[in-house]
Amino acid sequence: MSLAIVHSRAQVGVEAATVTVEAHLANGLPSLALVGLPETAVKESKDRVRSAIQTSGFDFPARRITLNLAPADLPKDGGRFDLAIALGILAASGQIPADRLDTLECLGELALSGSLRPVQSVLPAALAARQAGRALLVPRANAEEASLASGLVVYAADHLLQVAAHFNGVTPIEPFHAQGLLRQVLPYPDLADVQGQAAAKRGLLVAAAGGHNLLLSGPPGTGKTLLASRLPGLLPPLEEKEALEVAAIQSVASQSPLAHWPQRPFRQPHHSASGPALVGGGSRPRPGEITLAHQGVLFLDELPEFDRKVLEVLREPLESGCIVIARARDKVRFPARFQLVAAMNPCPCGYLGDPSGRCRCSPDQIQRYRG
Repeated sequence: MSLAIVHSRAQVGVEAATVTVEAHLANGLPSLALVGLPETAVKESKDRVRSAIQTSGFDFPARRITLNLAPADLPKDGGRFDLAIALGILAASGQIPADRLDTLECLGELALSGSLRPVQSVLPAALAARQAGRALLVPRANAEEASLASGLVVYAADHLLQVAAHFNGVTPIEPFHAQGLLRQVLPYPDLADVQGQAAAKRGLLVAAAGGHNLLLSGPPGTGKTLLASRLPGLLPPLEEKEALEVAAIQSVASQSPLAHWPQRPFRQPHHSASGPALVGGGSRPRPGEITLAHQGVLFLDELPEFDRKVLEVLREPLESGCIVIARARDKVRFPARFQLVAAMNPCPCGYLGDPSGRCRCSPDQIQRYRG
């Protein structure tokens, strides 16, 4: 059969869109054409796949090869399609059975030796594959993360030869059994570490119980940052659905596979952060600090030092719990339901009202500082 179809997933925000990799072999001068709006990293996969197939001992077809990544109007990037492209070429050339590719989806980057390297955004793809009723084939380094989608059949592989032997029925790959490493919950910072500050502790408890935002004001060195960092530990434990949302965001934003079961995040951007750094942005939209703080705490230290335009962009996500990043090419929605905690000094020098009289700030300076 000269046509093979392999299912995979593309990253779109914190979701995983379906991508169908179609491989077709035709007579003519040997060539390889890759279509379907591929980015640079996807275009380079042609060379990686060719070397991986040849070094694994398979025949690379000396025919006219056309690879289509559908839908054609969805941008594809990264090396996540390498494995799907390789399997499509092998199936179209008759080196593995094509009919066994219908029931699963695959992700993975190929080394020139044929070994599989981990990729980003595996958890959103696992959740989407579970909803579609298919199994998922991933590099072994991503298998624990993919197993967070309960009920999903996950196959973990280390090499292209191992995958080919599985489809040919020579050495079937057993479904991956999670070791439970990701379920180990790390402890939160404890409020008991804070000595004194009874009124501030009471405010933290009220904010945690009611889901309120919080503003801490006081001189430098009074423990505002220390107190704010204890708020995630006072919030209720993440439910499974919430934890999967947080884990999916971390999977998209992190360069490495997840190492532990997600906690309520605590994000502390610097006061020089721009608007896109907070809400997300870029030509290919990426999550910002408010999305990374989803289901957790966003802490803005030295609040008056933030640019007013930057603070204004927080209005919509605070009300709606999400942010929509619109670009000419696409529009991406990111979740952003967080508790906002801010800290500030009472005046520019920070010692307003000190009994020693060390504050020399004028009323106008204080008014401008507080905005």
